[in-house]
Amino acid sequence: MPVRPSIAGIDSPDRLAEVLRDAQYIADEGLSTAGYLALALGKPLLLEGAPGVGKTEAAKAIASVLGRGLVRLQCYEGIDASAAMYEWNFPRQMLAIRQAGEDFINLYGDEYLIARPMLQALQNPRQTVLLIDEIDRADPEFEAFLLEFLSDFTLSIPERGTLRAEEHPVVVLTSNRTRELHEALRRRCVYHWIDYPAPALEAQIVMMRASTVAERTAAAVVAAVNRLRAEPLAKPPGVAETVEWAEAATLLNAQGAAWPTAFARAIGVALKDQDDVSYVAPGLDALLAEVAA
Repeated sequence: MPVRPSIAGIDSPDRLAEVLRDAQYIADEGLSTAGYLALALGKPLLLEGAPGVGKTEAAKAIASVLGRGLVRLQCYEGIDASAAMYEWNFPRQMLAIRQAGEDFINLYGDEYLIARPMLQALQNPRQTVLLIDEIDRADPEFEAFLLEFLSDFTLSIPERGTLRAEEHPVVVLTSNRTRELHEALRRRCVYHWIDYPAPALEAQIVMMRASTVAERTAAAVVAAVNRLRAEPLAKPPGVAETVEWAEAATLLNAQGAAWPTAFARAIGVALKDQDDVSYVAPGLDALLAEVAA
């Protein structure tokens, strides 16, 4: 059996939260506990939540604090095993056959193997963190394919046999919950739901990520974003949009735009859908004047 991953120096949820903060990611108690348990137990970490709440950023921060490279498998409708696991370099194999003549060649050597994210994680479990991003966008058939990998951390290559990781790789899965994941997949993971952060915490995130933004500006942007999230928008602003809106408004203010005007002119940084912009436009000036007061 593969051994659990080494997490030297991360001996508690509080310690994980501390090092994540050093990596510019603020984790609440729930996330730091789930992340610590996933690492300590050698289990995948499944993060669900609305788009823009920081699920992918959490995986990047975990890779950073572990001193590992992030290997990202971006899921999409129709993704298959070859895109996730491995492919054979067919043109190179054909070239080798022509050059070899009557000599014997091994067409299934490492030089012909193209490792995709899952195989990369098994080959280098101590140097990588595997991010399986937006698993809910993949077909249920691909989700079923993942089950064996997440149970035993093995991959079967018919031409070469079964490859088993020498230790459990660190795996983070994210889901925007556009569809329900299979119960069998959930059972293999440590689960955590990431919600939008509380206003005070989101203001801290803004000031951490955007050092030029004043505390008052951060609070005003967060207040405006929370009001916008309460509206029936197609694409509510996420945390990244909050940070970028604060930066953009600060930049325009430095160039002479008054605060309500700076916020309004930078609205395209916060809202990325024309119908959403049109929907909030009638009341936007009043909202921004209120939060900037």
